Amino acid sequence: MTNFRKFKRNSLSAMILTALAMPTFANDDNEQEEVEKITITGSHIKGVDLEGAQPLIAISADDIKKSGASTISELLKNIGATRGGDGSFTTAQTGGTSNATPAGQAAVSLRGLGPASTLTLINGRRVAASSFAFGTQNFVDVNSIPLAAIEKIEILATGASATYGADAVAGVINYILKKNYDGAEVNVSYGNSTASSDEGKTSVNFVFGTEIAGGNLTAFVDLYDRADFRATDRDFTSEPLLASNYSYLPKLPYPNIYYLSTYDLYEIANPNCPTPLVTTELGEEICAYYGNEDDVLRPEFESQSAGIMFTKELGDYEWFTEFFVSRTSSTGQSSPAPIDDIDDSEGAWVDWSTLPAEIDELDMWPEYYDTLLGREGYGFKIDARFTDPRTVEVDTTAYRLVSSLTGDWGDWYWETGVMYSRSESEQVATKGIYDRFVFNAATGGELCANGQVAQLDGDGNPVCNGSELLPHYNPFLIGDTANDAILALAQVQPTRDGSSEVFSLDAKISGDITEINGETLSGAFGVEFRQEEITDVPSVNARADFTNDYLVSVYGFGSSFSAADRTQFGAFAEFYLPLSEQVELQVAGRYDHYDDFGDTFNPKVALTYRPLESLIIRGSWATSFRAPSLTQAGVELRTTTATFDCGANTQVSNVYCDGLGYESSPNVLELGNADLKAEQSESLSFGFGWSPSDNTNLTIDYWRFDHEDIVDTDLTAMMAEALTNSDLRHCGLVPQGEVGLSLDDSVCDYQDSNGLYIDESGADISEIVGIAYDDGAIRYPELAEGLYRDHIIQLTNTGTQEVEGLDVKFDHVFELSGSEIFVAFDATHYLTFDRSKPGSTEMEELIGTFRYPETIANARIEYAMDNWFVGARVNFTSSYLDDISGLRGRNIDELNDLGLLDENGEREVDAWTTVQFNAGIDLEDMLLRFTISNVTDETPPVVYGSRRGFDSINHDALGTHYNLSLTYFFK
Repeated sequence: MTNFRKFKRNSLSAMILTALAMPTFANDDNEQEEVEKITITGSHIKGVDLEGAQPLIAISADDIKKSGASTISELLKNIGATRGGDGSFTTAQTGGTSNATPAGQAAVSLRGLGPASTLTLINGRRVAASSFAFGTQNFVDVNSIPLAAIEKIEILATGASATYGADAVAGVINYILKKNYDGAEVNVSYGNSTASSDEGKTSVNFVFGTEIAGGNLTAFVDLYDRADFRATDRDFTSEPLLASNYSYLPKLPYPNIYYLSTYDLYEIANPNCPTPLVTTELGEEICAYYGNEDDVLRPEFESQSAGIMFTKELGDYEWFTEFFVSRTSSTGQSSPAPIDDIDDSEGAWVDWSTLPAEIDELDMWPEYYDTLLGREGYGFKIDARFTDPRTVEVDTTAYRLVSSLTGDWGDWYWETGVMYSRSESEQVATKGIYDRFVFNAATGGELCANGQVAQLDGDGNPVCNGSELLPHYNPFLIGDTANDAILALAQVQPTRDGSSEVFSLDAKISGDITEINGETLSGAFGVEFRQEEITDVPSVNARADFTNDYLVSVYGFGSSFSAADRTQFGAFAEFYLPLSEQVELQVAGRYDHYDDFGDTFNPKVALTYRPLESLIIRGSWATSFRAPSLTQAGVELRTTTATFDCGANTQVSNVYCDGLGYESSPNVLELGNADLKAEQSESLSFGFGWSPSDNTNLTIDYWRFDHEDIVDTDLTAMMAEALTNSDLRHCGLVPQGEVGLSLDDSVCDYQDSNGLYIDESGADISEIVGIAYDDGAIRYPELAEGLYRDHIIQLTNTGTQEVEGLDVKFDHVFELSGSEIFVAFDATHYLTFDRSKPGSTEMEELIGTFRYPETIANARIEYAMDNWFVGARVNFTSSYLDDISGLRGRNIDELNDLGLLDENGEREVDAWTTVQFNAGIDLEDMLLRFTISNVTDETPPVVYGSRRGFDSINHDALGTHYNLSLTYFFK
């Protein structure tokens, strides 16, 4: 059974159990066995056994291979600490707009507190964040960390700023690289689904280590390639769940006639609509669009990584250097861009001559309008979107160089190092992005054949110099090559370039300080200096500013310009003292100074009690902080959307939403804020670990986070304040340097009974809205109908959240004759996830609501004998409420008609259970492993509140999929 131990406890479920300090038993001479002491994540003290003092999750290189995962995000997605809410994200949430989740990038969030609240380390040192933020949160792209180079991953899911400084609010994930490797191995793996479509993924990695120049050189190469996975590849995602999920904006060349262009103010359907017409909640028949046909559930992705680790003894010192570079490429896709008027208001003007013959002119209400060149046009508006999905390609290159020196100074161990880490990303929109000015020139008959906008001659007629004037673009023509060529002239490829870098110097020392009552007081002290810089620069045609009336030159493709840097200094101290043979105390504190927001100090106290050799009781308390991200501090106008929640504030609901509780996400501009404070958090955890025998472990831990001063924007709060503060109500665009709501002429043209306009102090807003509705200026009696565009909101320290839960872990080994059976159970149960409502001091309970399951659990059984093993794993995600409140009224009406809502107007999303099977065999110089996931091909539970029809964060639409891995060891 020489190979059996290799399989004994290397399963993923076994290794993710909380590390527990195992008891040491006396030998026949009543002497205790000597146990090697190491430094673990969560402490800087080397040589002190703190394994049982904190809940630590560890995953080895062998666990990674056996899991069937090809990326870090795949590996960590089933661990309870990384679940809860929508904090973690992967390429499954990637979009094709510049402010969507960055294509090809992924982040891991602990306890659902967000990726910016989880500190990512490699070998205990920081990593440059992605320059393309997730919203305005900077994060570390875990796809840039090479899987082949990882020896172990350690996860400490509790506040750790006292040890590591900023961003360790929810904890730390430390990726520990291989070093001092001797030999060579190559691993090849292939995975795919069992469906007829191709979602294949292939990886090849090579690791080599040898003695050279008096030291050890470890080198690696890692290659990975994955095909895309589309909604149309599965029956349950290819069609919309609800007929009412339609959009009024069909693809060209099948536009509808905009309702304000018709006599009865009803939308007119395109007469050549290729799909059955849809009846709207207003009784209109329209040609509709459903996003399923263009939805990419997981984009294509590839990565290449290479690096070296070199260790050399220099007398009494050890020199260690690591260098690696990784490159990732991916393509993001979003639905085709909507086509709006040149000023970004609804509908696009087209010439009267383009009206299809099938539409009765008597039904129309044509108008005179101003063309791009200021001429008088005569026509009507259409509702439509472009044909091609918005598509972006993103290439990211990450570099990392670390050089450190370690040694002993008497009885003390010291280490000092320098680190430089950089991430560079380049994005280009390759398809589906159109210039609004060129497009409007085309519809107005003012575009030249060379793609330039015409000029007016002395008589006010458009002319082209050196080119011919093109006819009006006709959005209704089908298959007309010349007409399609006109549209093609409006297509552009905006770009975005970003870089993020971190430079740091650090030094620390640890050892035994003194003896107190016969016990040794140990400590660690250190300092760190760090410089960070980030830039995110879009092409000029993707920027908005007041000089161009906040009109981004391209349709449906927002962006942000940000540039910021900071310098930080930190110093820490940590002490470990056994108060008795049974009680141990750990105390730590860290001071940090930032040149932008100031100073902060964060302490930690941890206590362990061992009443029995087999039992440890532990608890800790700490404060942590998250520095405002450089993007949050340095962003200029960021084009994006913000959600206001009519159900969160009664006043907002009554005035803006006609008493309804729906959510809406209008276009806004976000402003950074150099005066942001650091987010603050207080964490508490306590629990116990029990090992009644060498083969049995049980741990139960309670944890809690109180997170305050969260950096965000709050559109709902601003809307509520605007009801009494006229400075926040602007007719037309919000002036430069100010914040507030932008209101349309549909409400700005009316006065209340006192003769006050809506932007004047003391105006009766509800009365004005009612007058505008009665006059037909707005379709519904709500102020939301009178919102214009580009409301400006600023990032502030707003909101709090409180999160608490339980981790339960158990494993046991049954020793049989010549074989063993290993069983394990791992569960995270959320007790509380409360967050302040936008625009309200009231806290909302999120646990059990959309994307916040109460319990995430898995169980595993594995049988191992000699050189082979076979096992099964069950993954469970509990049920939660569907996001019904965020749906439109027409969606809720359809759900009621289908009998899918209960008496409270709610619906429960089913719990989801999947089974994974894995097996492996050791053939001397070769390891063969096979994993098949979702063996029973369970479709994800239906979620009506998600545009995809399922929850892409907590569930997976891939179905049954497998992974085959072959590792060959060279002798």
